[in-house]
Amino acid sequence: MAEITRRTLVAGSLALAAARQAQAADWPDKVITWVVPFPPGGPTDAFARPVGASVAQQLGESVLIDNRGGAGGTLGGAIAARAEPDGYTWLVASTGHTYASLIYPQAGFDLARDLTPVSAFARVPAVLVINPARIDARNLAEFIAAARMKPGEISIANAGLGTTTHLAGLLLEQRAEIQLNQVPYRGTGPALQDLLAGHVDAMFGALNVVVAQVTAGKLRALGIAGRRGEALLPDVPTMNDAGLPDFRAAAWYALFAPRGTPERILDYMHAAVQRALALPNVKRVWEEQGAKVEPESRADFARFVSLEIERWSRIATTANIQLE
Repeated sequence: MAEITRRTLVAGSLALAAARQAQAADWPDKVITWVVPFPPGGPTDAFARPVGASVAQQLGESVLIDNRGGAGGTLGGAIAARAEPDGYTWLVASTGHTYASLIYPQAGFDLARDLTPVSAFARVPAVLVINPARIDARNLAEFIAAARMKPGEISIANAGLGTTTHLAGLLLEQRAEIQLNQVPYRGTGPALQDLLAGHVDAMFGALNVVVAQVTAGKLRALGIAGRRGEALLPDVPTMNDAGLPDFRAAAWYALFAPRGTPERILDYMHAAVQRALALPNVKRVWEEQGAKVEPESRADFARFVSLEIERWSRIATTANIQLE
């Protein structure tokens, strides 16, 4: 009886694998859905749409951008994670998804367990900016010195508890051994408005969000949380060069597939995305937004994601953030 059961299970597995291979051979033959787990108009949506349009043209099938905002991106993440792994439902994830299951107990999915990395769309480094009318710091060292003199008094805005801007601020506290007053807002827009109005001292903002205000002299940039300097802010050092080694905090946007999606489909989609990112019109928009993306294999991107999950999860665990 045990042998019959074992044979039945093996036969069932082989049949399932054969069915998926046959399905992959015919893919795509209907509309493909990219779940964007945030509302229209946000950065995740903005980076997904031009890439999706090019992929649709390459594959000869429509790519539907399905905006499913809510619960810090976990609502859409769970929808994609539970979808049939047939190549017709994908998730456009962002940095916050790497630790979402830790801070949202009801997230319903885990990025590492339930989804497969396919390709990055864009990476945008965060920039530490201050309102120079509120705090007299010409560089990162002076900011850290001021924070040490006034523990808990210097305020740093973020786009909401559990966001990457929040965790970047916590990382700064840990690495610089300082205590800041974390002030959460409902999004980057309100946080930036209050920083400009002089209600808070500092914040981490994506390069494309803060560059205009820095260029106009309304904000002062103290450090870029990326691997290298940025052409949009040529006089601003990296956080590493400013005194905090290996300090990185970037918003990234990327395509993931439900675990179990056939390898052939994953490879095909990866190649289509890579071709889209090489288009001159896409590259031009990315440069204007301070976004970068370099050609990389699926394996290279998977390694990047694994390191990001480890790094951001460690910060989230240390902070013990729990959200509904």
